[in-house]
Amino acid sequence: MSFADRITRCPASFDISAGEEARARLPEAPKAVADLIEGAAGCSPYLGALIAREAEWLSKALSDPEAALAAVHETVHALEDAALSKGLRRAKGQVALLTGLADLGGVWPLEQVTQALTDFADLAVGCALQEAVGREIRRGKLPGQEEADIATAGGMTVLAMGKMGAGELNYSSDIDLICLFDETRFAPDDLHDARAAFVRATRRMCATLSDRTSDGYVFRTDLRLRPDPSVTPVCMTMAAAETYYESLGRTWERAAYIKARPCAGDIGAGARFLDVLKPFVWRRHLDFAAIEDAHNMRLRIRQSKGFGRALSLPGHNIKLGRGGIREIEFFTQTRQIIAGGRDRDLRVRGTVEGLARLAANDWVPEEVTEELTGHYRFHREVEHRLQMLRDAQTHDLPNSDEEFARLAAFMGRPRAELEKELLTRLGQVDAIIERFFAPGESEEAPPAQGVELDRKIIARWPSYPALRSARATEIFNRLRPSILNRLAASARPQEALLALDGFLAGLPAGVQLLSLFEANPQLIDLLLDIAGTAPALSGHLARNPGVFDAVIAGDFFAPWPGLERLTADAGEMLAQEADYERKLDAARRWRREWLFRIGVHHLRGLIDAERAGEQYAELAEAVVAALYPEVVAQFSERHGPPPGRGAVVLAMGSLGAGRLNAASDLDLIVIYDADGTEESTGRRPLATRLYFARLTQSLITAITAQTAEGRLYEVDMRLRPSGNQGPVATAWSAFREYQTKEAWVWEHLALTRARPIAGDEGLARDIAEFRADLLARETKVEKVLSEVAAMRARIRDAKQPDGPLDSKLGEGRLQDIELLAQAAVLLARGDAHDVPRALDLGVEIGWLSDADRRVLMESFRLCWEVVMAARLLSDRAPDPARVSGSAETYLLRVTGLETMDALVRALEQKAQTARAAIEAALERVPEDLK
Repeated sequence: MSFADRITRCPASFDISAGEEARARLPEAPKAVADLIEGAAGCSPYLGALIAREAEWLSKALSDPEAALAAVHETVHALEDAALSKGLRRAKGQVALLTGLADLGGVWPLEQVTQALTDFADLAVGCALQEAVGREIRRGKLPGQEEADIATAGGMTVLAMGKMGAGELNYSSDIDLICLFDETRFAPDDLHDARAAFVRATRRMCATLSDRTSDGYVFRTDLRLRPDPSVTPVCMTMAAAETYYESLGRTWERAAYIKARPCAGDIGAGARFLDVLKPFVWRRHLDFAAIEDAHNMRLRIRQSKGFGRALSLPGHNIKLGRGGIREIEFFTQTRQIIAGGRDRDLRVRGTVEGLARLAANDWVPEEVTEELTGHYRFHREVEHRLQMLRDAQTHDLPNSDEEFARLAAFMGRPRAELEKELLTRLGQVDAIIERFFAPGESEEAPPAQGVELDRKIIARWPSYPALRSARATEIFNRLRPSILNRLAASARPQEALLALDGFLAGLPAGVQLLSLFEANPQLIDLLLDIAGTAPALSGHLARNPGVFDAVIAGDFFAPWPGLERLTADAGEMLAQEADYERKLDAARRWRREWLFRIGVHHLRGLIDAERAGEQYAELAEAVVAALYPEVVAQFSERHGPPPGRGAVVLAMGSLGAGRLNAASDLDLIVIYDADGTEESTGRRPLATRLYFARLTQSLITAITAQTAEGRLYEVDMRLRPSGNQGPVATAWSAFREYQTKEAWVWEHLALTRARPIAGDEGLARDIAEFRADLLARETKVEKVLSEVAAMRARIRDAKQPDGPLDSKLGEGRLQDIELLAQAAVLLARGDAHDVPRALDLGVEIGWLSDADRRVLMESFRLCWEVVMAARLLSDRAPDPARVSGSAETYLLRVTGLETMDALVRALEQKAQTARAAIEAALERVPEDLK
């Protein structure tokens, strides 16, 4: 479709004679194009001058504007160095004219207009840079660089920042650039000369672009976004820039790098630098402290520029003033900064795209982003019209009636209508942004009548590490009324106060978490609930406050994803980290968030103890399954890939049974099949047995090592063949031999819960089949029963219960019932990993009665409910004489009993009944098994 056919709007000519003069320069133009030419020149002296200069070119360019723009680029690419300055200026005028008309006529949407301006800026910077660096190379001033290196500017890269970086240049924009060079391309002794050459090249490049000549200018350049511009050279090493950002970088610089993009020179080096800077820009946790930084920056701009006054159109700055473009950009970038470390989808440069991503990922309501997007587009069009008038870098609405009338004509609108829309849109943006950055004091309920909180406790809060900084104190003082009112309104205010006090005392730093609470007040209620009920979970929170991120992320209360999805998510999460150490830290953070979620769901009654146990087990399995390939890959870099079929990680114990609590360790064994291979094939080959022993140790270290992010789990490998005396990894053939001919009864009991969770799939199938065949073989019933009885006696003598609410140890309690269930599997020659199914097998062979199963399961369920709740309350069994308040309420709620005395009695009674059933079962031999 031709340019004329695509015109959807047209400015009205303000200066009739100027418009008619321009129209006459293109006598063959279709009427729609002629009207556009007349309106453009009749409002804009700048466009009128360009039309006069480029009339012949323009008449051809309008037949296919996209092709004409591409031709301009080709012409610039072909310019010789001597003709570059003049040629760029001519080309800039052509691009400005064609883009301006396409914008005014609605031929191109806003994004195409700004991208066309940005593409030409990229081209101009690239050509000017190559000319400047090429000059240094040809003069021998850039050590070690030759003619071929001009294409990559000898290792220098130019980062486009701001609107240029985002592809959003405005019509008369200056361009924000940061110039760096890759110091690794130069010997240390040559670094000084290289830096001097690049500084000269940078200055020459800027002069080529920004000096005003008789032909005009190309782009005004601004290099002040570089690190500490008052003392650093205009082009600095990437290493120096990286050091600055890591140690001194500020929030506004992080926001600036959202839009950063290598646009000229060594693009690859620029991209690598931005990759290195990602941890600086995108923090690992939700960064709500950025809101205050951005708000303070807004206030400083308003104060320094005088934009804090009430909305009034004459002279109002459409970019920096209230309700302006910068407000929308601040809103978008701040939200990206807050969540972009966690949500990679938010890492986009464009403002409109950023708003869309925020809505799509539920960080901002869709109606808010739609409204801001509409305002942003309108503001940008007004900005372009202001700048098209005289090619001035201005954002101020006109002060005079005449100039406002000119602007209205340029936009093809009646003046009164334009003024009304401007005021409405500016006011709506201002209201939205003020709600976000300065929501004001929330309306708090008055303190509960008759509630007097302990002021001595409150008075010591400022001495805690988390509240010692001025910034943390400032935020906390704003939160304090809300916190105290919530405490006063709680069911047990003094207990809640003590619990919160313990949390604050253990918190190492406060700014980020307090900012999170300020932006999301509902989290305070969750914190008080956790702190007042589950001290163990509260202590975990104090040490790892970043887990609150998961609550804000949007899917915290969604249905449990299941093992398959969980494992896939863990694998994707690890794949995103570049090096092995970061993968280990990432695994710990990821597991910590899911662990917190399970605990909160159980604490709030969203899941019961049985489901919580299953989820803890699936989480552990997902972590091990995702981490094992990473361990193998890291180990293989030095010692080669695993010989033969590799290895399989076998879950034993509670993990094998698919039921863990919040503090469980993992029982694991590793079985490998070298398939006759005697040695690995890596740079440092190892004998097969040693290879798998060290690989296993690497896996254990990956799980148990205390990194900066803590540890994943404790690991127990005593269930491997020969226990602690045997090798940490067992050969497949040796495992079969041992289990068939040498294993003790207790080892076959343990095998009833064995389950492959990671490693080679073929080997895993073989192990599972062997296990099933082994358990199906004929068993010496009397030996099994006598061994189980002996094991019960040894456990009873070695481990005493930790009080009346220790539901794990003791006859008729968890461990005792689990042992009997494993015996049932052996006697039945069946296959069952969990207790309920194992007891069913005991009933099926006539060893247990239905009544036996019922009393065993009643005790097992109550014991499990108590142990699951206890692990959230503390790291040891609860003391019924000391449990009180919310913790007591929680413990009684999950067990369905009314008092602690009733709970103690119920636990003891059910355990005694279960013990009697166990002892009777161990003395009977089913007729079918004799």
